[in-house]
Amino acid sequence: MTSTWNPTDAPAFAGQVVARMQALPVSNTPNRRAVRQDTTKQLKDAPRDFVLALALTLIREHGCWGTAYELVAYHTPTFAALRLNEVEALGQGIHSWDTVDAFARTVSGPAWLKGRITDADIHQWAQSPDLWWRRAALVSTVALNMRSHGGYGDADRTLAVCTMLVDDHEDMVVKALSWALRSLVVHDPDAVCAFLSKHLDRLAARVKREVRHKLDTGLKSPRRRL
Repeated sequence: MTSTWNPTDAPAFAGQVVARMQALPVSNTPNRRAVRQDTTKQLKDAPRDFVLALALTLIREHGCWGTAYELVAYHTPTFAALRLNEVEALGQGIHSWDTVDAFARTVSGPAWLKGRITDADIHQWAQSPDLWWRRAALVSTVALNMRSHGGYGDADRTLAVCTMLVDDHEDMVVKALSWALRSLVVHDPDAVCAFLSKHLDRLAARVKREVRHKLDTGLKSPRRRL
């Protein structure tokens, strides 16, 4: 689509990506992802400043959060050199469970896992007055514990964030806390049991119910997370 890869061309490139999405005969996740995968191939030789500009344009002008985050995640030079200010710029404006989860599962969690952002950065989000950033802190722990994300299990860092938000009973935060703990169960059920026992009187009923179900059965809670 371009040979110069000038960041000023990113809005036009984004418009073409969106047009391809809108032209899909069936707009579903597999078809949208196919467009994203093809776009990733086209961006193989693009510099990271162009990819970041493209992602921010897709988010801010078109609301294509998931596509933007995947383009960043699958462009190795961009993801490998992510800095905190860039991660937070990509997260600016998160406003719903789906935008937060796309951001945290695809960008911030993996970036934390790979050492691109620090524990202190995540802890700062956990103390944010914005509930969506607090949810992002919790959902970012999922990458530490899910093998499909490259996670290896990290009870210390996961439970540090969970402890910071144990008294937060905002619905979206409660659901994320349950998710964070359930993701850790497969690696360290004893640590999760100890966390439940220590904070039994402070945890929301939903967290206790869903995490106990995971501990007892090894299965995802029968109730929807969201």
